[in-house]
Amino acid sequence: MPFRAPLDDYRLILNDVVDFAQVTATDRFAEATPDMVDAILGEAGKMCEEVLAPLQRNGDTDPARLENGVVRTSRGFAEGYRAIAEGGWVAIAADPEHGGMGLPMAVTTCVNDMMSAACLALQLNPLMTQGQIEALEHHASDELKAIYLPKLVSGEWCGTMNLTEPQAGSDVGALTSKAEPNGDGTYAITGQKIYISWGDNDFSGNVCHLVLARLPGAAPGTKGISLFLVPKFIPDAQGNPGVANSLKVVSLEHKMGLHGSATCVMAYEGATGWLVGEQHDGMRAMFTMMNNARLGVGVQGIGVAEGAYQHALAYAQDRKQGRSPEGTIIGHADVRRMLATMKAETFAARAIALSLAVSIDMGNATDDPEWKARAALLTPIAKAFGTDTGIDVASLGVQVHGGMGYVEETGAAQYLRDVRVTAIYEGTNGIQAMDLVGRKLMDGGEAAFRLLDEIESFAETARATHPALAEPVWQAAETLRETVEALVASDMADRFAVAVPFLRGFARVLGAHFHLRAAVARPDSAASRLAAFYITRLLPEHVGLLAHARAGSDGLMEITPDDLAA
Repeated sequence: MPFRAPLDDYRLILNDVVDFAQVTATDRFAEATPDMVDAILGEAGKMCEEVLAPLQRNGDTDPARLENGVVRTSRGFAEGYRAIAEGGWVAIAADPEHGGMGLPMAVTTCVNDMMSAACLALQLNPLMTQGQIEALEHHASDELKAIYLPKLVSGEWCGTMNLTEPQAGSDVGALTSKAEPNGDGTYAITGQKIYISWGDNDFSGNVCHLVLARLPGAAPGTKGISLFLVPKFIPDAQGNPGVANSLKVVSLEHKMGLHGSATCVMAYEGATGWLVGEQHDGMRAMFTMMNNARLGVGVQGIGVAEGAYQHALAYAQDRKQGRSPEGTIIGHADVRRMLATMKAETFAARAIALSLAVSIDMGNATDDPEWKARAALLTPIAKAFGTDTGIDVASLGVQVHGGMGYVEETGAAQYLRDVRVTAIYEGTNGIQAMDLVGRKLMDGGEAAFRLLDEIESFAETARATHPALAEPVWQAAETLRETVEALVASDMADRFAVAVPFLRGFARVLGAHFHLRAAVARPDSAASRLAAFYITRLLPEHVGLLAHARAGSDGLMEITPDDLAA
């Protein structure tokens, strides 16, 4: 499908909205100059437009399939993956010691955004590898790093994560996969894992699985879980793929969307694996990968929102129906409203994700605990709001197409089917919201209050030039502050009951703040008009959302299962 990389949006957000300059002012990222970042994003955008976007429909109409135990990928995906790997786009943030570029996470985030917009099914493959690279960098032995990281960084090998089992979804501690010591430093891994994204392919030299399993005598629950690296082919003495390991793809899931991405049921039958990190400390190591993936998945939602928006815009500019000044349906007020909503929501979600990426970069560059707390606070918001935005915008894209949106040949429905799962995997959005009101407010709300101080300070300054926009943002931040104070003073049962509307309300205020910054940076521009639309028409939703958040659990749990019976 035709796609244009939104490079101007990245420039605006990086330069004027999330203050990327503070990242490049650090010693660690001093080489990421504006000219370098522009050149990198330009090249990535060209690859997305010319190579990946034409594969979007192929993934849906020619899905991945399992033949004689081997996954056969969609037409053109091998060539598309080769372009990603040869361009160095798999792991541009990885350590240069192992072949990475060592660039900021903010740059990786922009590239992942573009690739997701162009072809989400294929982009999911390098996203999994990126997370594995980060987990190995932080937790693996030097021997494992030396063998696996160069191959993963180059894209010669791919990585996956194996958590879920039929009886253990979000409750990871219920897993039953076993790891028995072999006596030579390796372990025999046995068990079944489901929903394994890109568990196999026919275009990489090896597929390396990070598998959660339990050692003999380990404690029940998450405290007894260890993490193992289990390759499809066991590397030989030279580090090249050798004999096949004792694992197999049992079947592929039949999914609502993302048909080009092979989602595998995996069986491990005494497969050889290597311990990553310490025994019984697997969840800590895996969360390194999952937190990376939560930003990445949020960005997948944003990328799909961009693709769906561009697809709907092109249709609205061409479709003639009724009378309008432009002669096409883009002249109709309701179509204009839908398109403006799609664009404004995508901008807000993208700015939140890039603000998180900048916080990660600053935490890595300075080791400042306040930056790390900011990143932790923003992670569940970026994941949940980014994916919700992808779903909402893709749904609006179908609506803009009218009846043709429901007809598969236009491709509008594919965006919605493909993106729907992003609100479910890497921790459902409900779990993200519970994390926000639970673990992320365990500091008494300090990280949230520091962020609100910044929002209110900027709004006060902006009153001089944009009073009509600045005042609602300041008032919304005050309402959010009062809600945070109320949640901090309440118990977990009350917090969990209102976690989802609280996260959504928080995101609404953040989105307004970033739109205001864009309007101040570019007055009398498309960005300024879009900000006015968001702050005037979408920000007011925060009132109802945060009122819901302050209601606690009253009346909710009194609704019995019998009350909910059909």
